[in-house]
Order: sequence, then structure tokens, then C-alpha cells
Amino acid sequence: APRSKNRSVFTLIVGLVVGYCLAQLFSSIGPQESLYPYLTRRLSYPKDPNAVVHTLQPAELEGPEHNPFQHDHPDDNSTVAEQLKKEVRILCWVMTNPTNHKKKARHVKRTWGKHCNILLFMSSGEDEELPTVKLNVGEGRENLWAKVKEAFTYVYKHHFNDADWFYKADDDTYAVIENMRYMLYPYSPQTPVHFGFKFKPFVKQGYMSGGAGYILSREALRRFVVQGIPDKKYCLPGTVVNEDIEIGRCMENLNVTAGDSRDGMGRGRMFPFIPEHHLIPAKADKNFWYWNYQYYKTDDGLDCCSDLAISFHYVAPNMMYVLDYLIYHLKPYGLMRSLESLPPKLEVGQLLPPPIQKPLASNEDSVDDYDRIYTTTTEKPKEPDARELNSKELEKVYIEYVEKDEDKDADSKGESKTRESNEDTEERDEASDNKSDT
Repeated sequence: APRSKNRSVFTLIVGLVVGYCLAQLFSSIGPQESLYPYLTRRLSYPKDPNAVVHTLQPAELEGPEHNPFQHDHPDDNSTVAEQLKKEVRILCWVMTNPTNHKKKARHVKRTWGKHCNILLFMSSGEDEELPTVKLNVGEGRENLWAKVKEAFTYVYKHHFNDADWFYKADDDTYAVIENMRYMLYPYSPQTPVHFGFKFKPFVKQGYMSGGAGYILSREALRRFVVQGIPDKKYCLPGTVVNEDIEIGRCMENLNVTAGDSRDGMGRGRMFPFIPEHHLIPAKADKNFWYWNYQYYKTDDGLDCCSDLAISFHYVAPNMMYVLDYLIYHLKPYGLMRSLESLPPKLEVGQLLPPPIQKPLASNEDSVDDYDRIYTTTTEKPKEPDARELNSKELEKVYIEYVEKDEDKDADSKGESKTRESNEDTEERDEASDNKSDT
């Protein structure tokens, strides 16, 4: 028995030594990090059950190293889309910086950017992969206005006759260019007009969100570069943070109309946030700056957004591929939608009438459809400081007003319980009084 016990111990020791040696051998020839970094990040929950699990923000997501989509759909009927690409030529220029060339900009090029007639990346640094147009402007929010002026000046000098419309976007914007062409189809490029998601403060006719992107007609571009930028009575010289407000002021001073990008049912087509925040908004806090900024009343839920939506903002690189798949690859078998009819062409200077405000009579949204009919508040907005938020600022504000709503719910529940308790006490007192009277 002792000999058998010693033999078992010896075997165990040998097994441990051999196992340790094999483990060291495999680790020396294998990858130094997990084969599944995404899963390990997602499954590594904090030990504290009450701790908040960190959600990766767009700035932290660099997207896949290689393009996951390597196939086309040759059997698709793209006749109308190809024809519109010839008739409604769109130059897209994307504002980026050297830090974001690989983190964000190249994912724009791999996804929605390839649907533009011309795609340019404006940066202060050179990059042969994109490639970039190197502008003689410093980076940082304080240089945004100067960068926009330099970028549009470059476009005017080199591509004025190569496109009909000129779309500025950020490197975290996602756009459906085919739907943009459909919206622009009836308008003449010689009409002085620009489109985007319209905010109402600071500029009488409204200005377009920089994040959702804004589209200038060829005549709007000409006026901006030839008349506006050189003359300080039209456009602010130098640079400021709020490039979207300043170009809105320029457009108004140059008599370039702030167009209406909504569809015929009054639903938005260009948006300053990701789809989720428009389709499934948190409980509305009317003090949240967005509600005071928006020019047109919008609905909640699926009725917020047009079936032919054009652009969204704060889209992380990985989500760009998800949207690309859902829009251009995924198809429900057996379901064929009829094409929207193209509207008649307009004369130079003509604009489409505003959509008729009427309830959609659907149950798709989270509030009554009639809420779209009412006009928006005219209260002067106090925050943010007349600018777009970055992703971290947006998350902070969003969390704050969600928590505020939860506090309100808790307070209302407490008031309800107190009210019920008081009502019960009053009923008992009344019953006691009635009993004493008898």
C-alpha cells in the first residue's frame, strides 16, 4: 500500500511538470493576446454587481482591420440608382484628422463613402491610403471654422464642375447617398439652397447640424467661396468652434435658403445622433438642449424617421459595417417594395412646399401622433454653448437626464404612496365620524 501511494504521488508530480512545460512551450509559439479579445472584453464583468459596465464609445472603437464585406450583389436591379448617380452628382468631403485616419476615416471609405461620385478626406496630415487633402490648418475644435472654409475653397477650385451638390460630413457620420440623391433630385443645382438637420437658434432661418452633415448646391458653394469668405460682412473671418452656426450665418447673409430635408410626411431624413437615440429615446426631458434646438417638431419611435433616411451622427466604426450590412446586404425574402416615384423637376429658385402636417395614425411611436402638429418651444436655449457635443460629452448629458427622469419617477411614486396613505386616513376618519353620529 505505501509503495502504491508513493507511485501515485510520483505520477502526479511528473504530470504537473510535463503539463507546465507544455504550457510554456505553447505560450511561446502562440499569440501573446487572447484569440477572442472582443468576447473577453464583453464577458469580463466587474465583481461588484452594482457597478456600471463600461460601454465602449465611438472614440474607443477602431473598427475591423480588414474590410469584412468583399462581395457584391450582381443580380440586384440598380438601374434607377445608377441613373440617379449620373443625374445627381454628389461630392462628399469628410472632415478628419491624423489621429482618426485609421480609427475612423478609412471605415467611411469602406462603407458609405464609396457611393459618392467623388470622396475627399480633409485633414492637416497626409495619408496615401485614404488619400487625404492636406490643408494648411491646425487641428482642434478651435480650428473647425477655418478648416471648413479651406476645405470648401479647395473643392471649389478643383471640383466645382465635377458635381452638382457638395456634402460635408464628419468621420463619425453615416450617410445613405442613394437617399440623398432622391431628396435632391427635383432641385436645380443653380438654386441657392443648402440642406441638413435644421436647428433654430442663433440664425433666423435656422442652421444645419455639423454632425448630420450639410449639403450645398453648386450655386451655394459659389456664393460661399467667391462672395462670402473674402468679405467679412457675409462670413466671419478667422476661426471659431461653432463652424455649423457660422456657415449658417454665412448662408443667410448670402441669401442661400435653409432647405427643408424632411420627407413628404414630415419625418426627418438627416439626424444629429445615432439611430437608436431617435428611434428609442429615453423619457423626454424638455430641458435637454436638443428639444429646444430642433427647428421642426419631431415624433418619437419609428415615426421619427423617414423610410428614406439619409444620415446619422456619432456612429462608431463597427456600427458603420452593421448599418452597411442592414442597408445593402440583408433582404427579407419574398418582400419587394415598390419604388418611390420621382418628383417633378423644379425651376431654378423653386423649392418644394413644406410637408402637410397631419398625424400618421399609426401605433409605431411612443407618444400620440398628434404631437407633431404642435409647434416647438421658442424658449432661448442656454446649453450647450452653441456647438455639437463630442461622444463623451453626449454620453454624460444623456446619462444625466436619464437619471433625472428616474429620480422624478421615484419622487412621483413616493408622492403617490403618500397621497394614497392620506386618502386612507381620511376615509377612516370619515367612517369614524359617521359612526359617532349614528
